[in-house]
Amino acid sequence: MRPVSFIPLALFLFFAGLAGYMLTQDKDQTIPSGMVDKPLPEFDLPPAYDGLPGASRADFIGGKPKLLNVWASWCLPCIAEAPQLEALKEEGVEIIGIAIRDTPEDVSVFLDRHGNPYTRIGADDISELQIEIGAAGVPETFVIDAQGNIRHQHIGDIRESDVAKLLQILEEVS
Repeated sequence: MRPVSFIPLALFLFFAGLAGYMLTQDKDQTIPSGMVDKPLPEFDLPPAYDGLPGASRADFIGGKPKLLNVWASWCLPCIAEAPQLEALKEEGVEIIGIAIRDTPEDVSVFLDRHGNPYTRIGADDISELQIEIGAAGVPETFVIDAQGNIRHQHIGDIRESDVAKLLQILEEVS
């Protein structure tokens, strides 16, 4: 048998080994926003449903720092973070929601089932604001200071262990 006939087998073994190696490596798959420490872009979103007003950049100016929570009724991790958002609300944190690619009916059902920690919810039907602020998915939460600057990005659902950290960051940017 000629050595050339082993080339396909050698290539297969090389690529299989490379794939196996890559699958065992830890990867950071988060995509941080390039907007952290920059002003929140101008926006004015209509209400996501009839129960609350919509959201705009002006809602973040003045007063205390606030949370901007990007979420969707169809998002399972958004359900998981609902109790933590409620805990933040109980601590006096104002949370403004941005509902991504959602319907008023689905938003209403979600809030009825999982609670409503929001003072306002804007409808981002085509994910325009989501893209502008650098949110790669849902849920994502941003700390916005009283001057309207994005000061922190929390990627993924807020877990119980994240509540104290977010409260500390809100205090630091006050």
